[in-house]
Amino acid sequence: MARWYPHRYDPMLGLFVQRHAEAAALCNDISVVYVHPDDKISQKFEVVKTIDNNVSTIRVYYKKPKSKILSILRFFRANRLAIKQLPKPDIIHVHILTRLGLIAWLQKIVHGTPYIITEHWSRYLPGNDFGGFLRKKLTKLVVRHASAVTTVTDILAKAMQAHGLHNDNYIVVPNVVDFNKFKPIPHHNDIPKIIHVSCFENKSKNITGLVDALKILEDKNIDFQCIFIGDGIDFELIKDYVKKLKHQEWLRFTGILEGQEYIDELSSGDFLVLSSNYETQGVVLLEAFACGMPVVSTNVGGIPEVVNESNGILVPPQDAEALAEAMQEMILKHQNYNAEALRDGIIKKFSNESVGKLLNDIYKI
Repeated sequence: MARWYPHRYDPMLGLFVQRHAEAAALCNDISVVYVHPDDKISQKFEVVKTIDNNVSTIRVYYKKPKSKILSILRFFRANRLAIKQLPKPDIIHVHILTRLGLIAWLQKIVHGTPYIITEHWSRYLPGNDFGGFLRKKLTKLVVRHASAVTTVTDILAKAMQAHGLHNDNYIVVPNVVDFNKFKPIPHHNDIPKIIHVSCFENKSKNITGLVDALKILEDKNIDFQCIFIGDGIDFELIKDYVKKLKHQEWLRFTGILEGQEYIDELSSGDFLVLSSNYETQGVVLLEAFACGMPVVSTNVGGIPEVVNESNGILVPPQDAEALAEAMQEMILKHQNYNAEALRDGIIKKFSNESVGKLLNDIYKI
């Protein structure tokens, strides 16, 4: 059961959840349930069934009422409708709390079906908003009754426990990278090529801070090209913000890219940059390493668990000067990194096979 998952309006949302499902499907029969509000449908519910990379997927689109309470009730009804399409499961795997955790807990009470939780959300990390008396109480309830709780980073597990979300089986299960698709591609850029990938939500990704850092490089007469990959609620805001640069032609916005088109664009870069204010892990960092690219990133959330001196540069968040200095350093030395060494540094832990085996072991708890 996934709170975020790729759907017909956003093929990138929760892509990391889809990859977990595909990894789990290497050893198990996996079905995914995902529901999404949709004001474009005429009926209350629309059920769409597909099989994606050996994963049976049920997406239920529901017409969202104006009332918040009615909307929540319809969300639960949509999930119930999807669950009824499936045979009784051996285990329920919830991705992202809290509502889906309540559904899984009720399924356990009524049908005796065990459930585990995987949390990706950075809301538990310091500086974020995990508030509300009822939300906290319900989250503690569903976490306590889960057979296991997995997080994509150790720091997220500790942050959840610090909020009183106790469970005897906290396990780190990392994100997944398809190393058969993401791989180094020999290339040469006459002008250093910087890649940024995000959901264009400025509060968390601090893309304006990245633009400020690029402006510092420009003022130092340092040549570069920067490719912005993705789309989101602040896409137009960022496009307006880059007008502060004299050389706007140095920047290119691709919008959302999928499949091989995305891989080709990513792997054509010299290094990746993330300027996030908070982040659980950052799947794109792993994809960059798989493509043999070093990274420049802010030192937030679980990022220090994967980025170190051997594969990139870490800088404090919300410090445009430090970010610009790190990018300037990387422009000069990116070619000194060994692409295969960057790839080999993560392949054992983050492959489909490794994560699939780990999930299979957890399902046996």
